[in-house]
Amino acid sequence: MIWLLRIYLFLYFILYFGIGAWAIIEPVREILEFDIPSFMLAVGLSVSAPIGYSEVAGLYGGINLMVGIFCLLGLLSKYLANKALFILAFLTFSIAAGRYLLSLIPTAPGFLNSFFIFEVATFFISIFFMIYLRTLNQPAKKHDVGDVATNES
Repeated sequence: MIWLLRIYLFLYFILYFGIGAWAIIEPVREILEFDIPSFMLAVGLSVSAPIGYSEVAGLYGGINLMVGIFCLLGLLSKYLANKALFILAFLTFSIAAGRYLLSLIPTAPGFLNSFFIFEVATFFISIFFMIYLRTLNQPAKKHDVGDVATNES
């Protein structure tokens, strides 16, 4: 099971680091000679002022890049893995909650899309692994009736 957790964290390192790097290079994407699709088109954004690129690089790029790096660090210890899982659960729950709350406004689009499903799945899988790590760190308790009787006298 610990290997599934490691694979999970490594895949999320690749995913979030990749998204972060993709968002950071968006302003210079056309200058690069690589055939990279537009991050802005993929997420449905447009920039109307130069500060917008800085916001995309900071909010989408920087945060995702650091979440990815933290997932990679989670491979080093159970303690860091638990922290990385908490960050993934918190981040994806927050984004999914924002999508849902927006959908409560009558003229807003619905919340159910592939991004929402990904975020909810990530939240529950991360919580599952956090519970798993907690059980690994707690020693098994003995439930011997004889010990209970001696403690009461």
